[in-house]
Amino acid sequence: MRADPDPPVLTAQARSAIIRDSLAVGLATGTYGVSFGAVSVAAGLSIAQTCALSLVMFTGASQFAFIGVLAAGGAPLSGAFTALLLGTRNTLYGLRLAPLLAWSGWRRAAAAHLLIDESTAMSVTRPSTAAARVGFLTTGLSIFVLWNLATLGGAVAGAAMGDPRTYGLDAAVGAAFLALLWPRLDNVRSRLVAILAAAVALGMVPLSPAGVPVLAAGGVALLAGVLWRTSDAQAAR
Repeated sequence: MRADPDPPVLTAQARSAIIRDSLAVGLATGTYGVSFGAVSVAAGLSIAQTCALSLVMFTGASQFAFIGVLAAGGAPLSGAFTALLLGTRNTLYGLRLAPLLAWSGWRRAAAAHLLIDESTAMSVTRPSTAAARVGFLTTGLSIFVLWNLATLGGAVAGAAMGDPRTYGLDAAVGAAFLALLWPRLDNVRSRLVAILAAAVALGMVPLSPAGVPVLAAGGVALLAGVLWRTSDAQAAR
């Protein structure tokens, strides 16, 4: 469903508030690209390969999944497949955001490269298309620039840092995801879905390849959403 077009033009105050919040998310998320740069070099990739991954792939969880497989001794093809599995969630984001952002042609194709968890979270709840676009672009572009700069810095410093886990950088990605998720757990229903999805993901960790538990958790959330929407629709009749 497309966002309500009213108001047709964002007020300066509303635009500033969206940009401020989006830049805060961009700064918090983009800077932990240093963790990816350091871990990637430690996994055996060169600085150039590490930077190329951030420029071309640009979806942090999939990037970490790819180098995680390589670091564990897996084949590059296995790492690519795992990253692809984890990245399929972006397809669901695209289905939701395409009518909301209402771009077409080259604009839609260019926006697809910025379609990540954070840009989706900062645009999907906006009351209008104009507001959603500001949130999406500000978040996506700020993270893209900072993530790639931080990747370069982390890769260059990787050899000197040794094991990045010593500095706790491996926990940065999970911390950022929790920061985005936490404000949405504002009711009992959302908390129950989060607990169930986390339980399914943890249960699948020893039984499935990397990336699959995350997809399974997403499937739990989607199924719960469909069931509850159907239930609400029937109750409203």
